[in-house]
Amino acid sequence: MRAVLTRLIVILSMLAAVAGLYLSWAWNHSLTPGTETYEVKPGMTLRAFARELSRRGILSERHSFVWLAYLSGRSRDLKSGEYLFRNGMTARELLDQVVAGRVIEYPLVVLEGWTFRQFSQALEAATKLTHTLAGLSPRVVMERLGHAGEHPEGKFFPDTYYYTTGETDLMILAKAYDKMQNLLQQEWQIREGNLPLKDPYEALILASIVEKETGRADERHLIAGVFINRLRRGMRLQTDPTVIYGMGKSYAGNIRLKDLRRDTPYNTYIRRGLPPTPVALPGKESLQAVLHPEASDALFFVSRGDGSHEFSATLAEHNKAVIKYQLKGKPRAPAASSAPPSQSLKETINMMTTR
Repeated sequence: MRAVLTRLIVILSMLAAVAGLYLSWAWNHSLTPGTETYEVKPGMTLRAFARELSRRGILSERHSFVWLAYLSGRSRDLKSGEYLFRNGMTARELLDQVVAGRVIEYPLVVLEGWTFRQFSQALEAATKLTHTLAGLSPRVVMERLGHAGEHPEGKFFPDTYYYTTGETDLMILAKAYDKMQNLLQQEWQIREGNLPLKDPYEALILASIVEKETGRADERHLIAGVFINRLRRGMRLQTDPTVIYGMGKSYAGNIRLKDLRRDTPYNTYIRRGLPPTPVALPGKESLQAVLHPEASDALFFVSRGDGSHEFSATLAEHNKAVIKYQLKGKPRAPAASSAPPSQSLKETINMMTTR
């Protein structure tokens, strides 16, 4: 009897050793999941997931994977989502990834200077997002966000947002809205004194104009200073981006004289002060430029044609700069006017002083 028992113990020990070696190999040998994605659906059981991995040829057999999860106490810890597994990883590492929820994140790039319409188009083009806002008006979208009555333009921070399968377009908008509002309040608290801006929203409006006027980091504070100087003097801002925004879909890449004369809430050539809303999504640098403008006596700027601008303190200096950089050194007779610069000149040269 003792001999039989000894033989049984030896056999069981050998089986245990073989099983241990097999499990060690099954849990630690390299897998080749390829470049396909794998999804753990909400409510998916461990056995169902292991069966799917086996069906797709990732696991040579599924039972050892299930045992691994049970023995490590993680059989109920799978996180739902879409996964991309690395070639060469082990079953143990695969389980670790799914338990940790390291799912695929997709980028959504929102650029500085985009309008809310362009942001919406980027959301619509994001195929991995769950779309809940298609066909809704901006007014309804803001209601869905919990900000009924707010104009959406400029309210969302331009950035790269990462999302996972199952997230909604509304969730991305909420992140971008909160990020912009938090930044705006933080920057407003540390603004320079005596700015002709009564609240953070006016800073946001002016920042959107600066964003559209230049892409050069070294000029943002200068251009912001020009607009701040104009506001302090009660001068019209006379900035093309606001006119373009007011034109809406009728803008076809060119501003005509009649566009400058058409009265819209955004035509800063004929209306004083800021437009009623931002005209784009400003970045952090433009907002900081508006709240910390460069001190100067400049009231004008004109494009040099290379992406930079020439700044001037007087209309006479500005007109010379226009002739040099916009008219190629060939002056045209400006109409005499006491209107804020450079409205009469711009009419005379038929829109050639665009910034």
